Amino acid sequence: DFKALPGNGLTAKLEGNTLTGGSLKFISGKVKLPPDVQEKADALASEGKTPLLFVRNSEYIGLIAVADTIKEDSAKAISELKGMGISVVMITGDNERTAAAIGAEAGVDDVVAGVLPDGKSRCIDILKKQGKTIMVGDGINDAPALVTADTGVAIGAGADVAVDAADIVIMKSRLTDVSAAIRLSRATIRNIHENLFWAFIYNAFCIPLAMGLYGIEMKPAYGAAAMALSSFCVCMNALRLNLVKIHDSGHDKKIKQNYSGEELSGEMKTEEKTMTKTIEIEGMMCPRCEAHVKKALEALDGVESASASHEEKKAVVTLSADVPDEVLKSAVEAEEYKVMKIW
Repeated sequence: DFKALPGNGLTAKLEGNTLTGGSLKFISGKVKLPPDVQEKADALASEGKTPLLFVRNSEYIGLIAVADTIKEDSAKAISELKGMGISVVMITGDNERTAAAIGAEAGVDDVVAGVLPDGKSRCIDILKKQGKTIMVGDGINDAPALVTADTGVAIGAGADVAVDAADIVIMKSRLTDVSAAIRLSRATIRNIHENLFWAFIYNAFCIPLAMGLYGIEMKPAYGAAAMALSSFCVCMNALRLNLVKIHDSGHDKKIKQNYSGEELSGEMKTEEKTMTKTIEIEGMMCPRCEAHVKKALEALDGVESASASHEEKKAVVTLSADVPDEVLKSAVEAEEYKVMKIW
């Protein structure tokens, strides 16, 4: 009997015991924790680690910390992107302390923490109002955001869902290949503009010449030669792309960007404040039942507050993040009540 609660934790039954693991907020809503646990969790989060707490039945049994290892080239890749005038924003489901520590180490411009899977695509929608967006990700949870972004870039070693959702796939797990891909794309666009010039200037000059507007007579063989020369110039110019040093940041040009972290944070907070869901619940019989449901819902990450009514047979939750319906349902049914619908 196993249940996963995305963004919060998991619960399972083993040999008659109920085992629960998850975030500090999730676990603290289920059991009373020792006084020093909060301090330990905060200290680990400040080091860029995510504290995970575990409970057997209603007894706290321990804490472990996990951390994503920052790739060796992450700081270099982010520095190169910033050198191109590109603002780098880290969107993560980690808590604010952990995310801030990792963001500072990596050197990103801004950090958006505590974002659930569905919230990543909403962040991208907000960022798109400020300009073109590139989303880089490798996990299943990144797939919606990869689709939403103007350009989705997946790490080849990541999940198949992310690879399928992306526009570009980085075959190796080097983040510096992201900046290299941007250099190649800029060089390609520049090359296309040059080729259009060569093709257009030939037609702009030679068509009036062939019509006799300049009073010059030209043999057809010369016209054919001029056309061949134009095609030759276009082809040779296109082949110059093979000479582009895509990993050389020495010639990067900084473009003007209008990114505002305050605008992103402001819109996210505005959306968070107005997000509510109503849950129709069977089985609540008294105020004590209401208290059980309220406590279970408020223990979830992303739930700011909850109110329950056994008379109306429903609960209303105010969310600070997009909590999936399945997570809300699992939390209520774990208290042995039945969820009829959520809207």
